Amino acid sequence: MLTAGQTLIITGASHGIGRSIALGLARREVNLVLNARRAGALQVVAEECRCGRANVAAIPGNVAYDEVAAGLVETAVGMGGFQGFIHSAAVLHPGPYLWEISGLQQTQVLDAVLMGGLSLIRHAVPPLLEAGQGLAVFLGSEAVEHHTPGLGTYSVANAAQQFLARQLAAETRVVTSLLFYPGAVDTRMQLQGREAKGGAAQIIRPIFRDYYDQGILISPEQAAGILISHLDGPWANLHGRELNARTERAKDLTRPGAFMPPSCPVSISRSMR
Repeated sequence: MLTAGQTLIITGASHGIGRSIALGLARREVNLVLNARRAGALQVVAEECRCGRANVAAIPGNVAYDEVAAGLVETAVGMGGFQGFIHSAAVLHPGPYLWEISGLQQTQVLDAVLMGGLSLIRHAVPPLLEAGQGLAVFLGSEAVEHHTPGLGTYSVANAAQQFLARQLAAETRVVTSLLFYPGAVDTRMQLQGREAKGGAAQIIRPIFRDYYDQGILISPEQAAGILISHLDGPWANLHGRELNARTERAKDLTRPGAFMPPSCPVSISRSMR
Protein backbone atom coordinates (compact mmCIF):
# COMPACT_ATOMS: atom_id res chain seq x y z
CA MET A 1 0.00 0.00 0.00
CA LEU A 2 1.02 3.63 -0.37
CA THR A 3 3.01 5.15 2.46
CA ALA A 4 4.96 8.37 2.93
CA GLY A 5 8.61 8.01 1.99
CA GLN A 6 8.11 5.48 -0.78
CA THR A 7 9.59 6.36 -4.17
CA LEU A 8 7.83 5.70 -7.49
CA ILE A 9 8.72 6.49 -11.10
CA ILE A 10 5.90 8.03 -13.17
CA THR A 11 6.25 8.20 -16.95
CA GLY A 12 4.06 10.38 -19.14
CA ALA A 13 3.91 12.76 -16.18
CA SER A 14 3.79 16.09 -18.02
CA HIS A 15 0.09 15.97 -18.97
CA GLY A 16 -3.21 14.17 -18.51
CA ILE A 17 -3.47 11.06 -16.38
CA GLY A 18 0.25 10.88 -15.60
CA ARG A 19 0.22 14.41 -14.21
CA SER A 20 -2.88 13.68 -12.10
CA ILE A 21 -1.32 10.48 -10.74
CA ALA A 22 1.80 12.43 -9.79
CA LEU A 23 -0.21 15.10 -7.97
CA GLY A 24 -2.26 12.52 -6.10
CA LEU A 25 0.82 10.59 -4.99
CA ALA A 26 2.68 13.74 -3.98
CA ARG A 27 -0.17 14.59 -1.64
CA ARG A 28 0.52 11.29 0.10
CA GLU A 29 4.17 12.30 0.49
CA VAL A 30 5.34 9.64 -1.96
CA ASN A 31 8.71 10.59 -3.48
CA LEU A 32 8.47 10.92 -7.25
CA VAL A 33 10.80 10.55 -10.21
CA LEU A 34 8.85 12.09 -13.09
CA ASN A 35 9.50 11.46 -16.76
CA ALA A 36 8.16 12.80 -20.06
CA ARG A 37 9.67 13.72 -23.39
CA ARG A 38 9.30 17.49 -23.03
CA ALA A 39 11.46 19.06 -20.33
CA GLY A 40 9.52 22.33 -19.93
CA ALA A 41 6.11 20.82 -19.31
CA LEU A 42 7.63 18.16 -17.07
CA GLN A 43 9.33 20.74 -14.86
CA VAL A 44 6.02 22.59 -14.42
CA VAL A 45 4.43 19.41 -13.07
CA ALA A 46 7.43 18.80 -10.81
CA GLU A 47 6.85 22.24 -9.30
CA GLU A 48 3.15 21.46 -8.87
CA CYS A 49 3.95 18.29 -6.92
CA ARG A 50 4.51 20.06 -3.64
CA CYS A 51 4.24 18.05 -0.52
CA GLY A 52 6.33 18.67 2.59
CA ARG A 53 8.67 15.72 2.99
CA ALA A 54 8.31 14.37 -0.57
CA ASN A 55 11.20 14.71 -3.02
CA VAL A 56 10.42 15.29 -6.70
CA ALA A 57 12.88 14.68 -9.54
CA ALA A 58 12.17 15.65 -13.16
CA ILE A 59 14.09 13.65 -15.77
CA PRO A 60 12.98 14.32 -19.36
CA GLY A 61 13.71 11.96 -22.23
CA ASN A 62 12.55 8.91 -24.12
CA VAL A 63 12.12 6.16 -21.52
CA ALA A 64 12.66 3.55 -24.24
CA TYR A 65 16.34 4.57 -24.25
CA ASP A 66 18.47 2.58 -21.84
CA GLU A 67 20.29 5.63 -20.50
CA VAL A 68 17.01 7.39 -19.64
CA ALA A 69 15.42 4.37 -17.94
CA ALA A 70 18.67 3.67 -16.08
CA GLY A 71 18.79 7.31 -14.95
CA LEU A 72 15.22 7.16 -13.67
CA VAL A 73 15.93 4.04 -11.62
CA GLU A 74 19.28 5.34 -10.37
CA THR A 75 17.62 8.54 -9.15
CA ALA A 76 14.73 6.64 -7.56
CA VAL A 77 17.05 4.25 -5.74
CA GLY A 78 19.11 7.21 -4.56
CA MET A 79 16.04 8.81 -2.99
CA GLY A 80 15.47 5.71 -0.89
CA GLY A 81 12.39 3.54 -0.52
CA PHE A 82 12.22 2.68 -4.25
CA GLN A 83 8.99 0.76 -4.85
CA GLY A 84 8.60 0.65 -8.63
CA PHE A 85 6.92 2.50 -11.47
CA ILE A 86 3.66 3.58 -13.08
CA HIS A 87 4.09 3.60 -16.87
CA SER A 88 1.50 6.03 -18.24
CA ALA A 89 3.41 7.33 -21.26
CA ALA A 90 1.53 7.03 -24.55
CA VAL A 91 1.50 8.46 -28.08
CA LEU A 92 -1.58 8.00 -30.28
CA HIS A 93 -1.05 9.38 -33.84
CA PRO A 94 -4.66 8.59 -34.87
CA GLY A 95 -5.89 8.52 -38.47
CA PRO A 96 -3.31 6.91 -40.76
CA TYR A 97 -3.83 3.39 -42.04
CA LEU A 98 -1.05 0.94 -41.19
CA TRP A 99 0.63 1.60 -44.55
CA GLU A 100 0.32 5.38 -44.17
CA ILE A 101 1.88 5.95 -40.76
CA SER A 102 5.42 7.30 -41.02
CA GLY A 103 8.43 5.53 -39.61
CA LEU A 104 8.91 8.31 -37.08
CA GLN A 105 5.28 8.14 -35.92
CA GLN A 106 5.47 4.36 -35.63
CA THR A 107 8.63 4.58 -33.53
CA GLN A 108 7.11 7.24 -31.28
CA VAL A 109 4.03 5.09 -30.57
CA LEU A 110 5.99 1.89 -29.96
CA ASP A 111 8.64 3.64 -27.85
CA ALA A 112 6.14 5.41 -25.60
CA VAL A 113 3.88 2.43 -24.93
CA LEU A 114 5.80 -0.82 -25.43
CA MET A 115 9.55 -0.23 -25.55
CA GLY A 116 9.34 2.16 -22.59
CA GLY A 117 7.68 -0.56 -20.53
CA LEU A 118 10.30 -3.11 -21.51
CA SER A 119 13.10 -0.70 -20.65
CA LEU A 120 11.59 0.07 -17.24
CA ILE A 121 11.27 -3.63 -16.44
CA ARG A 122 14.85 -4.31 -17.42
CA HIS A 123 16.25 -1.59 -15.17
CA ALA A 124 13.72 -1.39 -12.33
CA VAL A 125 12.92 -5.03 -11.58
CA PRO A 126 16.40 -6.18 -10.43
CA PRO A 127 16.59 -3.70 -7.50
CA LEU A 128 12.96 -4.43 -6.62
CA LEU A 129 13.66 -8.17 -6.52
CA GLU A 130 16.63 -7.48 -4.27
CA ALA A 131 14.42 -5.39 -1.99
CA GLY A 132 11.83 -8.16 -1.86
CA GLN A 133 8.83 -6.16 -3.09
CA GLY A 134 7.74 -3.72 -5.77
CA LEU A 135 5.07 -2.39 -8.10
CA ALA A 136 4.77 -2.23 -11.89
CA VAL A 137 1.64 -0.51 -13.24
CA PHE A 138 0.98 -0.30 -16.97
CA LEU A 139 -1.75 1.96 -18.38
CA GLY A 140 -3.51 0.04 -21.11
CA SER A 141 -6.16 0.82 -23.69
CA GLU A 142 -9.45 -0.79 -24.59
CA ALA A 143 -8.49 -0.16 -28.23
CA VAL A 144 -7.02 -3.68 -28.13
CA GLU A 145 -10.55 -5.09 -28.06
CA HIS A 146 -11.35 -3.81 -31.55
CA HIS A 147 -9.70 -3.48 -34.97
CA THR A 148 -10.47 0.19 -35.56
CA PRO A 149 -8.99 1.62 -38.76
CA GLY A 150 -6.59 4.46 -37.97
CA LEU A 151 -5.59 3.13 -34.54
CA GLY A 152 -3.61 0.11 -35.72
CA THR A 153 -0.12 0.93 -34.45
CA TYR A 154 -1.43 2.21 -31.12
CA SER A 155 -3.56 -0.92 -30.68
CA VAL A 156 -0.65 -3.21 -31.57
CA ALA A 157 1.58 -1.45 -29.02
CA ASN A 158 -1.05 -1.77 -26.29
CA ALA A 159 -1.79 -5.41 -27.10
CA ALA A 160 1.91 -6.17 -26.75
CA GLN A 161 2.08 -4.21 -23.50
CA GLN A 162 -0.89 -6.20 -22.19
CA PHE A 163 1.07 -9.39 -22.85
CA LEU A 164 4.15 -7.79 -21.26
CA ALA A 165 2.30 -7.06 -17.99
CA ARG A 166 0.94 -10.61 -17.88
CA GLN A 167 4.38 -12.03 -18.63
CA LEU A 168 5.92 -10.07 -15.77
CA ALA A 169 3.17 -11.34 -13.46
CA ALA A 170 3.96 -14.91 -14.54
CA GLU A 171 7.70 -14.55 -13.98
CA THR A 172 7.64 -13.07 -10.47
CA ARG A 173 5.22 -12.41 -7.65
CA VAL A 174 7.73 -10.21 -5.83
CA VAL A 175 6.84 -7.32 -8.14
CA THR A 176 3.08 -6.68 -8.34
CA SER A 177 2.18 -6.32 -12.03
CA LEU A 178 -1.07 -4.47 -12.73
CA LEU A 179 -2.79 -3.38 -15.95
CA PHE A 180 -4.96 -0.28 -15.50
CA TYR A 181 -7.47 0.72 -18.18
CA PRO A 182 -8.48 4.37 -17.62
CA GLY A 183 -11.13 4.29 -20.37
CA ALA A 184 -12.29 7.44 -22.18
CA VAL A 185 -10.50 10.30 -20.43
CA ASP A 186 -10.57 13.98 -21.36
CA THR A 187 -6.93 14.35 -22.44
CA ARG A 188 -4.95 15.67 -25.39
CA MET A 189 -5.20 12.25 -27.00
CA GLN A 190 -8.98 12.58 -27.12
CA LEU A 191 -8.61 15.95 -28.85
CA GLN A 192 -6.15 14.40 -31.31
CA GLY A 193 -8.72 11.73 -32.07
CA ARG A 194 -11.40 14.35 -32.80
CA GLU A 195 -8.94 16.10 -35.14
CA ALA A 196 -7.42 12.94 -36.68
CA LYS A 197 -5.74 13.11 -40.09
CA GLY A 198 -5.03 10.35 -42.57
CA GLY A 199 -6.92 7.83 -44.65
CA ALA A 200 -9.04 6.62 -41.73
CA ALA A 201 -9.73 10.06 -40.29
CA GLN A 202 -13.39 9.97 -41.33
CA ILE A 203 -13.79 6.79 -39.29
CA ILE A 204 -11.82 7.93 -36.26
CA ARG A 205 -13.17 11.47 -35.81
CA PRO A 206 -16.85 10.50 -35.22
CA ILE A 207 -15.84 7.88 -32.64
CA PHE A 208 -13.90 10.38 -30.56
CA ARG A 209 -16.49 13.12 -31.10
CA ASP A 210 -19.19 10.81 -29.75
CA TYR A 211 -17.19 10.36 -26.53
CA TYR A 212 -17.17 14.14 -26.15
CA ASP A 213 -20.72 14.88 -27.32
CA GLN A 214 -22.30 12.16 -25.18
CA GLY A 215 -20.49 13.41 -22.07
CA ILE A 216 -18.93 10.04 -21.27
CA LEU A 217 -15.40 11.35 -20.83
CA ILE A 218 -14.05 11.29 -17.29
CA SER A 219 -11.40 13.71 -16.07
CA PRO A 220 -7.73 12.74 -15.64
CA GLU A 221 -8.21 13.41 -11.92
CA GLN A 222 -11.04 10.86 -11.74
CA ALA A 223 -8.97 8.23 -13.56
CA ALA A 224 -5.97 8.87 -11.31
CA GLY A 225 -8.16 8.76 -8.21
CA ILE A 226 -9.48 5.32 -9.12
CA LEU A 227 -5.98 3.93 -9.55
CA ILE A 228 -4.65 5.56 -6.38
CA SER A 229 -7.59 4.27 -4.33
CA HIS A 230 -6.54 0.74 -5.23
CA LEU A 231 -2.85 1.36 -4.63
CA ASP A 232 -3.83 2.47 -1.12
CA GLY A 233 -4.72 -1.18 -0.41
CA PRO A 234 -2.53 -4.31 -0.34
CA TRP A 235 -0.61 -4.55 -3.61
CA ALA A 236 -0.53 -8.36 -3.52
CA ASN A 237 -4.29 -8.32 -4.15
CA LEU A 238 -3.65 -6.53 -7.46
CA HIS A 239 -1.06 -8.93 -8.85
CA GLY A 240 -1.85 -10.08 -12.38
CA ARG A 241 -5.11 -8.14 -12.41
CA GLU A 242 -6.64 -5.88 -15.05
CA LEU A 243 -8.36 -2.91 -13.44
CA ASN A 244 -10.96 -1.07 -15.53
CA ALA A 245 -11.76 2.50 -14.48
CA ARG A 246 -15.23 2.40 -16.02
CA THR A 247 -16.20 -0.63 -13.98
CA GLU A 248 -14.62 0.70 -10.81
CA ARG A 249 -16.20 4.12 -11.23
CA ALA A 250 -19.59 2.44 -11.27
CA LYS A 251 -18.70 0.99 -7.87
CA ASP A 252 -17.85 4.50 -6.66
CA LEU A 253 -14.47 3.46 -5.27
CA THR A 254 -12.83 6.84 -5.81
CA ARG A 255 -11.79 8.39 -2.52
CA PRO A 256 -12.57 12.08 -1.96
CA GLY A 257 -9.51 14.25 -2.19
CA ALA A 258 -7.41 11.63 -3.97
CA PHE A 259 -6.32 14.16 -6.57
CA MET A 260 -6.27 17.45 -4.67
CA PRO A 261 -3.10 19.45 -5.47
CA PRO A 262 -0.52 19.13 -2.69
CA SER A 263 1.95 21.84 -1.72
CA CYS A 264 5.60 22.43 -0.84
CA PRO A 265 8.25 21.51 -3.46
CA VAL A 266 11.62 19.84 -3.31
CA SER A 267 12.55 19.68 -6.98
CA ILE A 268 15.58 18.20 -8.70
CA SER A 269 16.12 18.73 -12.43
CA ARG A 270 18.36 16.51 -14.51
CA SER A 271 18.37 16.50 -18.30
CA MET A 272 18.79 13.43 -20.45
CA ARG A 273 18.16 13.04 -24.15
